Formats: sequence, structure tokens, C-alpha cells
Amino acid sequence: MYVIDSRNSQSQFHRSLHVSYPNVEDKERARKLGTSPGGDIFIHGLPNGYGFVGAAHSARDWTDGCLAVTDQEIEEIWRLVGNGTPIEIRP
Repeated sequence: MYVIDSRNSQSQFHRSLHVSYPNVEDKERARKLGTSPGGDIFIHGLPNGYGFVGAAHSARDWTDGCLAVTDQEIEEIWRLVGNGTPIEIRP
């Protein structure tokens, strides 16, 4: 379980919402595995200037761990989802 903990309207992507990953459990699991937990997980739109791609962006995995949506979708999420909103990420 995570939360939206910040937002960036000046992102290299069309708006971005930061997810509070990694949490304490994630860091401990990574430590035990001898690896990095990673970080900088965002929900974001398309790279600036590429909004025309729309839903076709989902044809391949290009996000390096983030959750990408269309620019229209991130606009709606941005309006409706405030900081502190719980996020559940499942494997």
C-alpha cells in the first residue's frame, strides 16, 4: 500500500503524480535480497510533445516501472486524486 505523495505539473511527461514507493517493507525486502528497491515511481501522461500517440503508447512497455496513461487520462486523475490518496500496487 502506498499513497500519492506529491505532484509535478512541470514534469518531462504530461503531469506526474509521485507514488510513495519504496516503503519500509520494500526497502527491507531489497536489503535481504542484496538489491536496490528502486524508486521514483510515478503515474504520468505521455512524454511532453507526444500526446498524439494516445492509447497506442500501451503497445509496448516504455515506462521503466512507472504507470503511464494518456494525457487526457492524467488530466482527469490529476483533478480527482489528491495527495494522500491510497494506492495499492499488486504484482
